[in-house]
Amino acid sequence: MPAVSSDRMGEEAPPATSLYVDGCPGCAIERRKAANKGIPYKELFFVAVTTVASALPISSLFPFLYYMIEDLHVAKKEQDIGLYAGFLGASYFVGRFLASLFWGVVADRIGRKPIIIFSVFSVVIFNTLFGLSMKYWMAITMRLLLGALNGMLAPIKAYSIEICRPEHHALGLSIVSTAWGLGLVVGPSIGGYLARPAQQYPNMFSEKSIFGRFPYLLPCLCISLFAAVVLVSCIWLPETLHKHKNIDNEIEMSSDSRNPQTEEEHGDKSLYKNWPLMSSIIAYCVFTLHDTAYSEILSLWTISDRKYGGLSFSSKEVGQLLAVAGAGLIVYQIFIYRPVHKFLGCVNSCRASSALTIPILAAYPFMTHLYGYRLGLALYSAAIVKGALGITVLTGTSLLQNHAVPQSQRGAANGIAATAMSFFKAIGPAGAGALFSWAQKRQHAAFFPGDQMVFFILNIVQCIGLVLTFKPFLAVPDHYDQK
Repeated sequence: MPAVSSDRMGEEAPPATSLYVDGCPGCAIERRKAANKGIPYKELFFVAVTTVASALPISSLFPFLYYMIEDLHVAKKEQDIGLYAGFLGASYFVGRFLASLFWGVVADRIGRKPIIIFSVFSVVIFNTLFGLSMKYWMAITMRLLLGALNGMLAPIKAYSIEICRPEHHALGLSIVSTAWGLGLVVGPSIGGYLARPAQQYPNMFSEKSIFGRFPYLLPCLCISLFAAVVLVSCIWLPETLHKHKNIDNEIEMSSDSRNPQTEEEHGDKSLYKNWPLMSSIIAYCVFTLHDTAYSEILSLWTISDRKYGGLSFSSKEVGQLLAVAGAGLIVYQIFIYRPVHKFLGCVNSCRASSALTIPILAAYPFMTHLYGYRLGLALYSAAIVKGALGITVLTGTSLLQNHAVPQSQRGAANGIAATAMSFFKAIGPAGAGALFSWAQKRQHAAFFPGDQMVFFILNIVQCIGLVLTFKPFLAVPDHYDQK
């Protein structure tokens, strides 16, 4: 029988004895948290870089997706490009929808670290193969496999909670949300600057070179190389899952990582009957549907010709816009998010951010009347603020999910969330692409002509999400501070 040592729990917990088991990686993390009350910067750094590596390929194709569909010769008319682009963009999320719950359950069985390592490895392989795609079916297949085998999202959220003391849980999840959002922003920047290098940089790349024959390989290869470096760094990731054997009636966790009241209320319940969890997942899914549709529409809208209500941007200009938005997101998370969360709390910050998003989206269609620095100022400001508001909502709803379950169910709970979210994210690009194509064909309609209809429907989805943050739709655990 392994040796067991005892520690006193914090004053806020019920009188009980916490047991640490020698050889258990989860207990080793608990000992470390008990001894060091500071922020685990090293572990959070690893969380950030692995999350970025996993998120980079998700939206890196958006700036060149329009041109890729053209080069694959599947759209018969220019107005149909958005439809095929939507299906290709959605294929990743279809794969993730099919596999996320599986990866979450496996992470609860064998640990967070193996799933994280395998997910980064899948990025290295299948993202590179996507860059080599010369047929539409191959491109969709590689994206589908990338989504199915990249099971990062569920375990990394559980991991970010488990390496932090309770007072740093918001920071841990905000690191995941920020790194994920950064990957979703930097990825398109890489795609925009490095796609079609023979056309963008003819002095450096020849049409007969490998990057001339495979015009979308360079951005995919750069992301895969970054993921390969991150894969090596995963060696130093500590495991957080408790693995106890031959101990009867043990108390596996200290109060730092498992709230006794949460365990009592939800430990024996089916996750699907846990309404605080399910209600936060429903709201989370609506907001991710909106966020994914917005990302695809923003790229398609800025690239499309002004005669169709767009801005006639190049892929490089779209990449630059998204890079600046990503830089603004980093500044927001470092200097602004934590005070906002501390002052408003999860629920109120979600409500405020969701409400403020609505007028920003309504302003986008009217930017087509602007040119030069006026257009740049309006567009860049809107993209930065929209990104900050979106990450506030997603971080808040993720926190509510993770505080609604004990550690033993956290991987599965995040797997359910990732599965449901992936379904809506799959609908997002496909629906956004079809909506965009339809809107471009009704430029002279009387009711919300052209792209005004696109952003109007985005606002309808945002309003639905806002309503879902109020009772009786959203239930917050009694032990959790709503603020």
